[in-house]
Amino acid sequence: MIQTPNKFFLAAGTSEGLSKLNAIDGALISAGVGNTNLVKMSSICPPRCVQIEQVKLPSGALIPVAYASRVSENKGEIISSAVAIAFPEDESQPGLIMEFSAEGTRVEAENKVREMAKYGVEVTRGWRLKEIISIAAEHKVAQIGASFAGVVLWW
Repeated sequence: MIQTPNKFFLAAGTSEGLSKLNAIDGALISAGVGNTNLVKMSSICPPRCVQIEQVKLPSGALIPVAYASRVSENKGEIISSAVAIAFPEDESQPGLIMEFSAEGTRVEAENKVREMAKYGVEVTRGWRLKEIISIAAEHKVAQIGASFAGVVLWW
């Protein structure tokens, strides 16, 4: 039986690396999730899931996460990744997670992902919005850079 997570936290990080893979690995470590096996999930936060402070995750654990990431080799480019969760007023409904990454600033990415989450709750689902929370990471590429932002589900 698969247990439904009842907690979540937001995580974000950036890094430079020798290769694209090294850069994203460094961004995951910077975000506090690098020594785990991330299981990319679609964009739903279970009903009544509560936000917690980031926890030290067990090394090698399978961790459900909705995330955005960006890697670039364009020196001087600003890259950003962001995630947002839109919570409906009706707490029996799930939260909606949206992910976004692009060339551009943290503020631009965070504004865009919050707009997407709001739309998904209010327009696509027709629910009344209670609140939106978000996190983003921005990185100026020196050689090969990466950004990461995620919603980590936990028990």
